[in-house]
Amino acid sequence: MSAKKVAPGSAPAPGAPFYTPVQEPPVGTALDTSGPVPTLFTPLKLRSLTLQNRFAVSPMCMYSADDGHLTDFHLIHLGAFALRGVALTIVEATSVTPNGRISPEDSGLWTDSQIAPLKRIVDFIHSQGQKAGIQLGHAGRKASTLSPWNRGSRSPYKDEIAPVEAGGWPDNVWAPSAIPFSPKYPHPKEMTVEQIDGLVESFQQAAERAVKAGFDTIEIHGAHGYLLTEFLSPQSNKRTDRYGGSFENRTRLLIDVIKAVRGVIPESMPLLLRVSSTEWMEYTGEPSWDVPETIRLAKLLPDLGVDLLDVSSGGNSSAQKITVSPYYQVDIAGQVRDALRAEGEGGMLIGAVGMITSAEMARAIVQDNEEEGMVEVEGEHGQKTKADLVLLARQFLREPEFVLRTAQKLGVSVSWPKQYGRAGWPKDEEL
Repeated sequence: MSAKKVAPGSAPAPGAPFYTPVQEPPVGTALDTSGPVPTLFTPLKLRSLTLQNRFAVSPMCMYSADDGHLTDFHLIHLGAFALRGVALTIVEATSVTPNGRISPEDSGLWTDSQIAPLKRIVDFIHSQGQKAGIQLGHAGRKASTLSPWNRGSRSPYKDEIAPVEAGGWPDNVWAPSAIPFSPKYPHPKEMTVEQIDGLVESFQQAAERAVKAGFDTIEIHGAHGYLLTEFLSPQSNKRTDRYGGSFENRTRLLIDVIKAVRGVIPESMPLLLRVSSTEWMEYTGEPSWDVPETIRLAKLLPDLGVDLLDVSSGGNSSAQKITVSPYYQVDIAGQVRDALRAEGEGGMLIGAVGMITSAEMARAIVQDNEEEGMVEVEGEHGQKTKADLVLLARQFLREPEFVLRTAQKLGVSVSWPKQYGRAGWPKDEEL
């Protein structure tokens, strides 16, 4: 059979199981680099992975999976971001065990049948010249809860708990200690050492499946009050064995998981970690996980093979007190980044997340000030570089084309999807 003839510029994307023209360069790539280009639109390298810009889709729970299997909804939802120029799209929190899902409708990767739906998504993202990641985690004591639209006055069920008749498992919820997140959540069981060992193995097996699905990177979910966070925190971890008490003991499970995952993924694949940098419980005067402990942990990560620390916060206590402002998490990312560079650990990159809603803010967070001088953003003078990558969630839900809009607002000419090329905004047009 003779090869199909295609017009110049219509060569099919390599490796895709369907036809789409190759996007070269990938959408969201700066086209004119003869002059200064904001760091936001310059490449970022993590091991063998190169991103053409500094945008990533932060993992977002959609509560739309079928027994852990992603669906056509996820293909459209996630594919939309890759199509419009996001360099790295990270699949939502994906549980390594059935009882580690936040809700019965969460993503999972505890069985081989869940690989194919993920690979379909990865194949589409790759067909657009973009990169795909997946966040692996376990919900711990925040598992077996109802999806957001099944809670409150609209729900026939009690509190936040997903009962058995709604697909939940309220009697099989794990935690480091038998302390519920709140009275409205399931009462968890303290994990046995055997269950902890099994959990590490489950992370390892899920990572192997992620590699088979074709993902370019994996993020371990150690944030937002889910199981790994619960072990880190002296507020939720009251154990007296080798997994509780001291900093070394409370970080033991996370470190074991990192080692297990790093040990089964390719050397060329970058490994990411998300943490809650503080529980926002300092006001109590009691020990809690805080920024100094995050920095202490961060200094250990490069030697463990972690390439980027994704700095979030909160979620481990229903009594947390947060003073919210546009930079309330971004500033902490900057503190961690500065501390690492002061220790000579500049090789591990930092990701910033939370309330990144404008082109100017995204630019300022990652701007390399050593190259282009200080920047002024939203009235703040002398803004320091806070991170190396920006991860956005709700803003991409509002504006899936946020990368393209940001480029237009910053005056950066970038590539568009070939199929959408006629829709580009005229140069210098204000949006």
